[in-house]
Amino acid sequence: MTADPTPLLSHNPADPHDIVTEVPAPGAAAAVESVERARAAQPGWLLAGAAARSSALSAVATAVEAAAGELAALAVREVGKPLAEARAEVARTAAIWRYYAQAPYEPAGAVHETAGGPGLLLTRRRPYGAAGLITPWNFPFAIPSWKAAPALAVGNTVVLKPAPEATACARRLAEIVQQAVPADVFTLVTGGATEGNAVLTAADVVSFTGSTAVGGAVTRAATARGIPVQAETGGLNAAIVLPDADIERAAAHIAAAVAGYAGQKCTATSRVIAVGAALGPLREALAEALRALPVGDPADPATVCGPLVSGRARDRFDEALSGASVLAAGTAPEGPGWYAAPTVVEKVPGNHQLLTEEVFAPVAALLPADDLPHAVRISNAAPYGLVTSVHTAALEAALHGLDRLDTGMIRVNAPSTGVDFHLPFGGTKASGHGPREQGRAALDFYTSSRTYTLAP
Repeated sequence: MTADPTPLLSHNPADPHDIVTEVPAPGAAAAVESVERARAAQPGWLLAGAAARSSALSAVATAVEAAAGELAALAVREVGKPLAEARAEVARTAAIWRYYAQAPYEPAGAVHETAGGPGLLLTRRRPYGAAGLITPWNFPFAIPSWKAAPALAVGNTVVLKPAPEATACARRLAEIVQQAVPADVFTLVTGGATEGNAVLTAADVVSFTGSTAVGGAVTRAATARGIPVQAETGGLNAAIVLPDADIERAAAHIAAAVAGYAGQKCTATSRVIAVGAALGPLREALAEALRALPVGDPADPATVCGPLVSGRARDRFDEALSGASVLAAGTAPEGPGWYAAPTVVEKVPGNHQLLTEEVFAPVAALLPADDLPHAVRISNAAPYGLVTSVHTAALEAALHGLDRLDTGMIRVNAPSTGVDFHLPFGGTKASGHGPREQGRAALDFYTSSRTYTLAP
């Protein structure tokens, strides 16, 4: 099979005429060959030992820190990430590599007593081989890192297939990692669906982050092959606000979670559920907070909401406003970029797109609830279950939310956005499939458990 002659173009969302990078799509055969090379390199990487793997991951962390300014600027230019968030993502990326640099020294199993007689029973976790990682554009350094670092730490090799919109960021990250590890231990495969499918057909373990439709296809294909797979596929996240909450603080958190990075986070808030008497005050405070958010050039350190990643994404935003009443909207700068005004709508029909689909844009629906159980039912009615934020001063209400909400993560008096990389990350229902990402859960995902019986 020959490579696709059509080059991949990555545009600057703030100035679409600015082409950040242009690379050829290598084709399926080249992608499979990359996986085969990674598989051949894997035994040597594992046998090099814990110290070698730990040292390599530490070196990546140090190199990311040294290149922090360059990497942040690249994320601003290629994916339109506001500068403050880009800097935070790069810092988190370095911290992720440093966190997993200690993992090679962690116990890989346990010794157990036999039920009777002499001998030993052992459990031991072993790497699978070549890990295929298919990643999105919205966190171009952090997501590839929180997949690759644990995979490498436990002795797998890695083949990364990034989203085309983040090609330049992925190439720069690959350069940094490849300087720290032996040849073919970390391989980058650029391209689109053709190359992604090829990696999926050849890898020994697969981790995917992206759309629900593609995630479902990835899960089915990997399951048919009998290989481990995890798929993180987004959210339709709710913020529940009770009357006893600090309304001004809750509104500020929610506005930032709706509009930060133009709503292009799987943890962004898409539904705001006001309980009882909270509706009136929250309605006013949220409108005011949303209008006050700085929207504009992502290279400006003050910007909170930059452009959407593409013209198609902006079209989806416009479509999502149809059939709803606009409560408040921010400003969208004039100019060539794919900007959209952060918006909160109300009086939304029950079957509206905003209540059933992830729009991935700076828009949310304000919904009333009679009481907390009603709010929980509204939150749980969505097909997704990634994260819910609960805003209240009452411990009882917080615990009720923790117990009854059908989401993988619950954040009390905090925005729905925000990830603690040392804890498990993932959701329920359409938000994902398979074991959790990040923290120690990732180390378990990238290894298989074996039981050994040693008789004298």
